[in-house]
Amino acid sequence: MHVRQLLGAYVLGALEPGEDRAVAAHLRRCAPCRDAYLEAAEASSLLALLTEADLKPTEENPSGPDAE
Repeated sequence: MHVRQLLGAYVLGALEPGEDRAVAAHLRRCAPCRDAYLEAAEASSLLALLTEADLKPTEENPSGPDAE
């Protein structure tokens, strides 16, 4: 399995200790994966800022955020 497939779990701290160490070691030596990690970490941080009210329907979007 390539490290990029583990980045989401790595960002969330959901990997087993051995996997976590392997991903961290890979990120130290691989700039493209490091960039992908930074994007995943940023997305996770931004999602953490949302509240339940942010996801409720509004007059501008009466069907809610999931509507097409």
